[in-house]
Amino acid sequence: MPALTTTPDGFLLHGEPFRIISGAMHYFRVHPGQWADRLRKARLMGLNTVETYVPWNAHQPDPGGPLVLDGLLDLPRYLRLAQEEGLHVLLRPGPYICAEWDGGGLPSWLTSDPDIRLRSSDPRFTGAVDRYLDLLLPPLLPHLAASGGPVIAVQVENEYGAYGDDAAYLKHLEQGLRARGVEELLFTCDQADPAHLAAGSLPGTLATGTFGGRIEQSLARLRAHRSEGPLMCSEFWVGWFDHWGGPHHTRDAADAADGLDRLLAAGASVNIYMFHGGTNFGFTNGAVHEHAYTPTVTSYDYDAPLAECGDPTPKYHAFREVIARHAPVPGEPAPAPGAKLPPTPVVLDQRAPLLPLAGALAEPVRTDDPPTMGDLGLRAGFLLHRTTLPGAGEGLLTFAGGVGDRAQVFVDSAPVGVLERERHDETLPLRVPRPGAVLDVLVEDLGGVNYGPRIGTPKGLLGPVAFNGTVLRGWDCHPLPLDDPRAVPFGPSAAATDAGPAFHRGTFDVRAPADAFLALPGWTKGQAWINGFALGRYWNRGPQRTLYVPAPVLRPGTNELVVLELHATTGTRALLTDTPDLGPEKS
Repeated sequence: MPALTTTPDGFLLHGEPFRIISGAMHYFRVHPGQWADRLRKARLMGLNTVETYVPWNAHQPDPGGPLVLDGLLDLPRYLRLAQEEGLHVLLRPGPYICAEWDGGGLPSWLTSDPDIRLRSSDPRFTGAVDRYLDLLLPPLLPHLAASGGPVIAVQVENEYGAYGDDAAYLKHLEQGLRARGVEELLFTCDQADPAHLAAGSLPGTLATGTFGGRIEQSLARLRAHRSEGPLMCSEFWVGWFDHWGGPHHTRDAADAADGLDRLLAAGASVNIYMFHGGTNFGFTNGAVHEHAYTPTVTSYDYDAPLAECGDPTPKYHAFREVIARHAPVPGEPAPAPGAKLPPTPVVLDQRAPLLPLAGALAEPVRTDDPPTMGDLGLRAGFLLHRTTLPGAGEGLLTFAGGVGDRAQVFVDSAPVGVLERERHDETLPLRVPRPGAVLDVLVEDLGGVNYGPRIGTPKGLLGPVAFNGTVLRGWDCHPLPLDDPRAVPFGPSAAATDAGPAFHRGTFDVRAPADAFLALPGWTKGQAWINGFALGRYWNRGPQRTLYVPAPVLRPGTNELVVLELHATTGTRALLTDTPDLGPEKS
């Protein structure tokens, strides 16, 4: 019998009345050295439960490969820490998670096969899911409530009613969880829309809703869908995520607190999305592609009660007051903001241009036509395509099918233009200085689509490339995942450097590690690492102007900053500051 059961109007935990007051916090978006701190702050706000997705693509990056369960992905350790803090856990293993995460959590080795019907009972898809669950569940079973662990409920799929209506697929997932030893309560979650609830729920499985407002209407729709059972908002949206080129989204703390109060006053259970958003470190952010392709920024702050750096916000204190009206809240004082590194300048006085290094960083793959990233098994990062141009003169470079997602074009290493999926670019005027000039096309994956029918849209050059109508053949293609910049051979920076992609390196001293924010004024676009830890993307397009640097990334003494600048910088300085800048706000 599961630890958590349902009654006609609520939950029982071990036979006693229980209301879920939960908050979302994704372990894979938080440095492991900070998990215990964040979980403690969840309890102090009054939460009795935390919720997390499980990203399949991160845990199984290679088909047929082993399960990755270390570092940011050490889910068993995260579950142990939650239990030690006295928190229960809602586990959402997917296989699809959305989460504004790269590809919605589906592995690129799976989504790059155009013949597989994703999120369906296609046996090629369910077979891959089954093999994944065979790996994932054994190390998690000891952490389920049936074995004395903190996990009291497990989700089946994620907002499936917004995507499809394959009831056999949902049933396959339910049976797969049960067959592999999951005894806990199973639930589905869908937007509080009658059609979504009908398509995404399963008989005998708890149906929950996702919404950020219209509390009474949304709860009424849940009750109309299921005449009895607990009412639960499994994602109470208290903020929102940001896209490059857009505003920084916020939600008024009083407004969000009022919605939470109305939810709890109605007797409903809740999972606050997000309690603590965290960061899309490295190349892990997702993207939305509805009318246009729009990638998500590095920060997943989400205007959550606990800020990206773990500091309580006004929303944290407002929520704590609301929860105290409806449930016990710990008598300990609310947590204070964490220590910050004093402003620290960094001079990046070493440089290594990327294009000449491509051969040293990755052996080329020789192809007649340019392959996609999926063709080469590249999960994320960059792909450099190189060929020669047949003649000299002016003309038009044409990319049939466009690019995915952003391509920088160079002739004899000189930058000549940029094409973006977001703008549907397919052509570029070009002046070729000589026959046999080298054409380089550096393509960046800006993040896999995480919602809707375009999940798995390919990355790279999406068709033949032609100059003045003549298709260019014979390409050397360098996959550049850029997992570790320590292999880059740096030299001194020249006083005046050529524009173009280059790594820059500098060191700085730290007396006592503390949280910081990396500002790169005068830089254009690229990636940053500190001590080999991938902080994520920066882009002067905004809104985000600083990158979060978790304190555990730093060490006493000398530290290293590496920046891959894709365009040009007006200087060689960066600044570690004590204040984040996520951009102009839009409420």
